[in-house]
Amino acid sequence: MSTSASAGPGAPAPFPYKLVATDLDGTLLRDDQSVSQRTRDALDAVTAAGAAHIVVTGRSVAWTKHIFEDLGYEGLAVCGQGAQVYHAGERRLLTSVTLDRQLAGLALSKVEAEVGPLALAASRDGMDGAVLLGPGYRVHEGSLPYLPFEDPAELWAEPLNKVYIQHPGLSDDELAKVARTTVGNLVGVVMAGEGVVEILPLGLSKATGLSLAARRLKLKAADTIAFGDMPNDIPMFGWAAHGVAMANAHAELKAVAHEVTASNEDDGIAVVLENLLAR
Repeated sequence: MSTSASAGPGAPAPFPYKLVATDLDGTLLRDDQSVSQRTRDALDAVTAAGAAHIVVTGRSVAWTKHIFEDLGYEGLAVCGQGAQVYHAGERRLLTSVTLDRQLAGLALSKVEAEVGPLALAASRDGMDGAVLLGPGYRVHEGSLPYLPFEDPAELWAEPLNKVYIQHPGLSDDELAKVARTTVGNLVGVVMAGEGVVEILPLGLSKATGLSLAARRLKLKAADTIAFGDMPNDIPMFGWAAHGVAMANAHAELKAVAHEVTASNEDDGIAVVLENLLAR
């Protein structure tokens, strides 16, 4: 997929990027989990101009499929923090990376030795992989479906993409920092949102998943503009030619962004895309 040929007299100029990568929560989605009509129209306009749109989210495929159906989205998506590349149109999982459960268990024991007991959740592998929720793990009201567990053995019974950790006394940033310092040589650690600190396969990120998806479209980092709001989007910004942080973004992401747009509630993606289309 590529941008359209050079514009003729009176025609709009080609869109300057061949790939638009958008995070979901806090970025493409408003706080009520909807996508505004203005943002839908802006994405339709850039794809009509020849660019591809790829959703890049920390959510697993199982927690994302209903959003794709609502959007009429049929392209590639990067889910599970880069672990899964999914073809929405074909409803098919193209690639999947799983977490070494023995290594993850070792990492958790080392973190707990530093900070005390953690509340745990985990995302199972596969298109319909359940999210497991352990005792004490806090979820937001209106959260997506999950399966509670009591016996720790249930957590490790099937292949996983990632494990979520929470601590009763530490902030998300503090917990992520301690975990990264303690076990960053064994596993990946990211802070992906409020109450969401994740343990991932070492080296996995949104950037690795996005690069795989882009390669399937014969596109490159230099072709890409990316939008996000949390520290887990930092690798994606490092990979893309241009990174745009939302006004509601975490300070760590704003620090590495090329620009900051309006918030997810105020159509920040549309603001940037409309300006680029108007040039």
